[in-house]
Amino acid sequence: MEARMKSAGNPDLTTAIQHLHKAIHAGGVDPRLLALVHLRASQINGCSPCVFAGVDAAKKAGETEERLHNVVAWRETPFFTDEERAALELTEAATRIQDGAAGVTDEIWDAVADHFTEGQLSAIILEIAMTNFFNRINRTTREQAGKTW
Repeated sequence: MEARMKSAGNPDLTTAIQHLHKAIHAGGVDPRLLALVHLRASQINGCSPCVFAGVDAAKKAGETEERLHNVVAWRETPFFTDEERAALELTEAATRIQDGAAGVTDEIWDAVADHFTEGQLSAIILEIAMTNFFNRINRTTREQAGKTW
């Protein structure tokens, strides 16, 4: 499969995305957790370049192979903290909003709010939104894993 475009970005868009990315990472959330959130949303959406980038970012942030291999099955493994589980649950609910899905229920929100400040929640929610943004662009343009724009 070939990518449909050389680059979906332009200088103004790239600058705006860089500012948003910087703000997300200044939100007080462990970079490893942000990478896991990115990876899980990308797995759900089947975005190979974002899965590739998510694994790379998580490794650079110090994430272990054991945990990376189990993000897809986080509920069934002992490798994630309650805080991480709450963030991954939020990620799944916020990503799967199509076709009448429940989205983020009060139960999910209350669980994640027990572990994070509002500033941290903002960073996590923006990471989920940005990941879904990139997933949709990459799926539309057939961007290939290992390449960035």
